[in-house]
Amino acid sequence: MTDKAHILLVDDEPGMLRYIRTLLEVEDYKVETASTGEEAVERVQKGSRPDLVLCDLLMPGIDGLQTLEQIRHLQPGAKVVMLSCVGDTRKVVQAMRLGAYDYLTKPFQKAELDAVLNQCLGTNQQNYAGEVEELAEDQFFVAASPIMRKLRSEAALVANVDIPVLMLGESGTGKEVMARLIHKLSPRAHRTFLKVNCAAVPADLLESELFGYEAGAFTGANHPKPGKFELCNKGTILLDEIGEMPTTLQAKLLHILQDGQFSRLGSRSVIKADVRILAATNINIPEALATKRLREDLYYRLNAFTLNVPPLRQRKEEIPILLKHFMSRQAERYARAPLPLTPDLLQACMDHPWPGNLRELSNFVKRYLVLGDEKLAINELRPKSDGSGAQFDTAGKASESSGGGLKSLARTAKDGAEAEAIAKALDETNWNRKQAAALLKISYKALLYKIRQYGIAQAKGHHKLSAGA
Repeated sequence: MTDKAHILLVDDEPGMLRYIRTLLEVEDYKVETASTGEEAVERVQKGSRPDLVLCDLLMPGIDGLQTLEQIRHLQPGAKVVMLSCVGDTRKVVQAMRLGAYDYLTKPFQKAELDAVLNQCLGTNQQNYAGEVEELAEDQFFVAASPIMRKLRSEAALVANVDIPVLMLGESGTGKEVMARLIHKLSPRAHRTFLKVNCAAVPADLLESELFGYEAGAFTGANHPKPGKFELCNKGTILLDEIGEMPTTLQAKLLHILQDGQFSRLGSRSVIKADVRILAATNINIPEALATKRLREDLYYRLNAFTLNVPPLRQRKEEIPILLKHFMSRQAERYARAPLPLTPDLLQACMDHPWPGNLRELSNFVKRYLVLGDEKLAINELRPKSDGSGAQFDTAGKASESSGGGLKSLARTAKDGAEAEAIAKALDETNWNRKQAAALLKISYKALLYKIRQYGIAQAKGHHKLSAGA
């Protein structure tokens, strides 16, 4: 940096104020100090425009939360980092909700301060953009865009606070990856992480899967079996597609969230389990609450902290990194040489809306690697066309183009009709995909595949169709 950033430091402890000021001035930052929240707010009111505010959480007078709120009101774009003691975790979560960018736990080392400064002021943005954070087999986290860097900061914060986290976002955006990141950054990292897909397990089996059962609980239960909550004691459990969980089970889950207790099927004895619950869904929350598909009391228990995972189209800076990483992974898996990612291919990928998000991008790389035809891969990302020179999206709507033939026209018409039938069934069942699959007389997994294939997404209670792979 040629011009060092301007930092406003707010702390009521003179020793801490001197210590942090010294660390900052060693790096030639322009440092302004305030010993109270009132003084800090007054400085901003009088025109001070710091690039970053470092603010103590516990102060006499107006505390750190009020200072944060007032500074953000006066300067909405202000980046504020909270300085907190270990026991202040719930207040730190509240600070993040009020717009705090990050936090530091006192006492901290210079390296920790430098890392936060780099994150907030972008001094290591280029290096950070290229990082791929490995989490598990086939699970990795990339944050090359501002929105994802902010999300990672929030995940790192909430990882240290033992509260439920609700992850929202479209299908394929990486909600499970976010859950694994929280687990990895939490004190439970060395314990078990389990994922349960509430939509993939039939409703009558989901209860025994989660809570276990005793011998004789039902026909075929010859031996007792522990459930996921028992197996995950002291660890983290991800309840994926939580919106698909039957409401009767939602009541039992609420009981665990309230007092950490449950009973196996067929048992009257109470089992205690210390489990961190993370939940993920892509449903329309207001609609699910209105239709009683999601219990309101459960939602507010799970919603202690919410992370909204953005779709790939809102973080396109990451597409080149993701392409490269997926290509490397797939090439290793299929024992093939990685294929080149040419400028034309990269541009086609940057222009594509990726309705299936990271899952669609991964499948695209896999097909490109297997087929080895760049031209075919690029054409796959373009709207389909018929022989008359008209292009069709997956809903069968025409637009300009050329090429194709009778077979292409028939396939496009079939795809369009199929997509419309699926969207209609989803509308009729209020986007209950299990009911929609039964209505269409196809399997649940087949329906999920076709929703991704045709890029059918829920929007304001109605379906919308967009080009998909």
